[in-house]
Amino acid sequence: MESLGSLRAFVLTAEARSFTIAGRHLGISPSAAGKAVARLEEHLGVRLFHRSTRSIALTPEGSLFLERCRRIFGEIEAAELELSQTRGAPKGKLRVSLPIVGMLMMPTISAFVRTYTEIELDLDFNDRLVNVVEEGFDAVVRTGDATDSRLMTRVLGASPYLLAGSPGYFDQRGFPANPADLKNHIGLRHRYPSTGLIEPWPLGSKRRKAEVEISTAAVSSGLEPLIFMAEQDLGLIYVPEFAIHRQLADGTLVSVLEDYIDHSVTFRMLWPSTRQLSPKLRVFVDFLADNLFSLPSAVADMEVAHI
Repeated sequence: MESLGSLRAFVLTAEARSFTIAGRHLGISPSAAGKAVARLEEHLGVRLFHRSTRSIALTPEGSLFLERCRRIFGEIEAAELELSQTRGAPKGKLRVSLPIVGMLMMPTISAFVRTYTEIELDLDFNDRLVNVVEEGFDAVVRTGDATDSRLMTRVLGASPYLLAGSPGYFDQRGFPANPADLKNHIGLRHRYPSTGLIEPWPLGSKRRKAEVEISTAAVSSGLEPLIFMAEQDLGLIYVPEFAIHRQLADGTLVSVLEDYIDHSVTFRMLWPSTRQLSPKLRVFVDFLADNLFSLPSAVADMEVAHI
């Protein structure tokens, strides 16, 4: 077991290029992680890393040994997976990173928690591009295209954008008949937390779109405050449909100009390609894919694909 611990310290250090990150994952100090690797080098009689005051890099022998170790841990993980599947319900901690807009997924995530009581969710909400492998996440939810070749991916769903306001707001301002009418309306605008830019409202025909002219009453980096203000008759919002599904159903918000909008956002679940899809992660992916969005069957039934 001590040898396996040293091997784990070596693999984590090699993947992160950092004793600090490896130690954090192992729950030990960077010094302890470095000593574990040093003991392994002494046992093997080879140097696995080139070390400097600022960085570490694998030696040729270290690169060869890393591939062997990955196969070893892959076999161990596969064996653990087979055993866990024979023990019944999925269980254990599941560490997932979600974008801030993922806060609006909480009704679905809460339903998952009620359904799978033996799984402990550790949720991290932020809009930075997390490193799934180096930061030790089991999976991440992202929007847009996936480009990291180290990750597996599955589409969870897509949601069209809507322009919406409250019945009380439209009683005051009237319903816009076309995008040009928005110059007489008030906008509640979303600001991207990662860039500070205001999210555009591209409305028009499929061939010709333009940013709308509209006065702005408020700007927020989160969608929840904008949705709340829209329900208070304070202006129009431009958000993914799933974010206001409840409000549309109960009539507190009404969508307009749907014929002038064809923008949508796609959500994906991604996880390290070197890891087996554990029972706890599989049920989480399936649950979100089945319950988060209403999709055409051709998209909803997409198989897991390697990027």
